[in-house]
Amino acid sequence: MQEEDVFIILADDDEDDRLFFEEAFDELKINTKVATFNDGVELMNYLNKENSLLPNILFLDLNMPKKSGKQCLQEIKKEARFKDIAIAIYSTSASEEDIENTFVMGANVYIKKPNDFKQLKKVLSNVVTINWQYHTSGLNKDNFLLRL
Repeated sequence: MQEEDVFIILADDDEDDRLFFEEAFDELKINTKVATFNDGVELMNYLNKENSLLPNILFLDLNMPKKSGKQCLQEIKKEARFKDIAIAIYSTSASEEDIENTFVMGANVYIKKPNDFKQLKKVLSNVVTINWQYHTSGLNKDNFLLRL
């Protein structure tokens, strides 16, 4: 597969979700480097540092304290230097309104958090192996919501 690690960031206030996320990547046979942040403020502080390594894929939980995933998404989309980051909304919400809003705001894919670890691994594997340039060039609402 690829030689270079895929750098992945997860911003999620739920400690268990962060742990499962990291464990899933540990078990997948994909070269990844995973960093996690507890909330949107922590995430944006990191991304806005001049010399910070930008992720290939950013998983954003919508409902976080201090700064929500939607607020982070808005800020990220305003910055030209973040244009190559693929953004996956990663939420327990399956609300049509959340899906619609994040699609319009420019997220690349919407994932409803799976309830089981096997499903989680499958979802994460799918997201990491997507050819993002191809996927986002033909992005429409039908392929925005990742269904398994």
